[in-house]
Amino acid sequence: MTASGAQAAGGTQAAGGTQAAGGAQAVGAHAGGAHAGGAHAGGDKLLRRLCGTVLIMEAVVIALAITPAVVLEHLRGPVAGGVGGGLAVLGLLLGGMIGRPRTRWTLAAGSVYQALVIAAGVVVPAMYVLGIIFAALWITGIWLARRLQRQPTTPA
Repeated sequence: MTASGAQAAGGTQAAGGTQAAGGAQAVGAHAGGAHAGGAHAGGDKLLRRLCGTVLIMEAVVIALAITPAVVLEHLRGPVAGGVGGGLAVLGLLLGGMIGRPRTRWTLAAGSVYQALVIAAGVVVPAMYVLGIIFAALWITGIWLARRLQRQPTTPA
């Protein structure tokens, strides 16, 4: 028996679950049986992976957009660097915190962040497009994580 769950002969163990001999794993199941509340524990991991990835990738794209904003939009460097750099750092911080215990507020903060990125289009017009694309990815990430949370676990 491993620390995170039970394993039958012939299969490999993934973190946080039990596995039968045929290799099928019960998502969200532990050695003592099915996790209370369905796949809720795995839902936070899904939310963290999906939404955290969106925020971190968005921060990288925003940081990379600073130089073209200065060259193509003819903005002053400190303005583009301040707006873009500030949004990039905020995105990295939120992306690293989302889904952690006692940080349920990060989901709302990430949604506000999406609005800030779109609003940055006032300073750098390309941010309108980037903001809308990443807001759509953000909403899709939340929807998909919630949808997968609601799926019932299959017995092993």
